[in-house]
Amino acid sequence: MDSYKPINPNFPPAIKNLIIINFIFWIASIILPKYANIDIVDWLGLHYWLSDKFNPAQLITYMFLHDTNSFSHIFFNMFGLWMFGKNIEMFWGAKRFLIFYFVTGIGAGIIQELTWMIDYVPMVNAINEYASSKDISQLMPYLKNIQENTIIPIDQLMDFKIQLLNQPITVGASGAIFGILLAFAMLFPQARMFLIFIPIPIRAPYFVAFYALCELFMGIGGNVDGIAHFAHLGGMLFGLILILIWKKKGTLYQ
Repeated sequence: MDSYKPINPNFPPAIKNLIIINFIFWIASIILPKYANIDIVDWLGLHYWLSDKFNPAQLITYMFLHDTNSFSHIFFNMFGLWMFGKNIEMFWGAKRFLIFYFVTGIGAGIIQELTWMIDYVPMVNAINEYASSKDISQLMPYLKNIQENTIIPIDQLMDFKIQLLNQPITVGASGAIFGILLAFAMLFPQARMFLIFIPIPIRAPYFVAFYALCELFMGIGGNVDGIAHFAHLGGMLFGLILILIWKKKGTLYQ
């Protein structure tokens, strides 16, 4: 006779396993550099696609890594995963929930790559132009206190270009969590949530819309806080697209 183990609604299986795996990776990313000289963040974190450190698999692996200097990064991501994800997994089931989780996480990574491309392509093009024509005019906006007749050694400039492309890296499940937050608002529009500074219950769709606007304004304002705001919005965007596809097919509530 087959045994039956009921699902714990507070910790459905996909949520539980994702949280466990994330904490395992977080602990490993602290221990391995110290005792095995393995920088797991540099290896599995998401690099810019023009970097020689980039690997397409990083679009998945980066989601399981978090800032080792801040426990709050992984704590709040995993809290958000549990807080909003448990109801969604109980509603959709583990398989569909995981599909949604990875699609939104990968989508967030793609948007982050596009953001880097917008940030870095003009400077890279200026470097390449100088290397071919020695015309420093295009480099001047990026270099302080440089004269028009300055000659920069090509090898130094190419080394700088490599360092520039290898510099950006992002980690974290935040993009997927923002996708889950959007799904929660669309699946449970009557649910009410609280903002810390506004002790009044707000319906989930309004809460998510407000949060998205904040992310947009902070993203436009520049990445001065080191947070990938456009990646968060990317998770929401890909989540919205996937939900609309499922809704059109009539499978959203199945």
